[in-house]
Amino acid sequence: MNAPLTTVIPAPAPVLLPIEGETELFPVRRVYCVGRNYADHAIEMGHDPSREPPFFFQKNPDNLLVASDFPYPSLSSDVHHEVELVVALRSGGVNIPVEQALDCVYGYGVGIDFTRRDLQGEAKKLGRPWEIGKAFDHSAPVSALVPATQAGHPDKGGIWLMRNGEAAQRGDLSQMIWKVPEIIAELSKLFTLAPGDIIMTGTPAGVGPVTRGDRISCAVDGVATLVLNVV
Repeated sequence: MNAPLTTVIPAPAPVLLPIEGETELFPVRRVYCVGRNYADHAIEMGHDPSREPPFFFQKNPDNLLVASDFPYPSLSSDVHHEVELVVALRSGGVNIPVEQALDCVYGYGVGIDFTRRDLQGEAKKLGRPWEIGKAFDHSAPVSALVPATQAGHPDKGGIWLMRNGEAAQRGDLSQMIWKVPEIIAELSKLFTLAPGDIIMTGTPAGVGPVTRGDRISCAVDGVATLVLNVV
């Protein structure tokens, strides 16, 4: 018999997301994010909303935050909320045809791409990557996943975020420049997608700062809701 594998340091714990109504968990492999995928958000960030090819960046799997309050991060005084539809993949591949892309989807949720906007802005000015602004600890709170067998494949419906009971972001999934099947197809040209991959699909207009003590609630209507405090 082969000897069991051992590691020189403790192996990191897997990142596991809850599934609505299930005891089984969803293991996360990678987290991809889509930039400027709503025209009104592209405009508010000072960019042309025309249908340019999508661009992607990554967060780390352990940036995902489940069933917990959001700790305000260090080295920033300008942290912004960005509510997003979350897509979880059950299969993957390369060069996936748009027509087959939804076959790869396990389910959906809602999440927040918290951004240290001041650090991101400095990185942009210097032509550097955005990781310090995007991929910090706990930067991606997410809801439990809802299987596509229950939620279907939503391509329209409200996506919104409220801060302290007041509307901050409100849009509709139909406003996404690149739809979920197109996102999956385009990503699969650049990376080999696989089961366990998470895609955060972009945010509508209305992004803005949070401070300690804020109460944040957000949702993709008919899919999932997420509520947390900034601490």
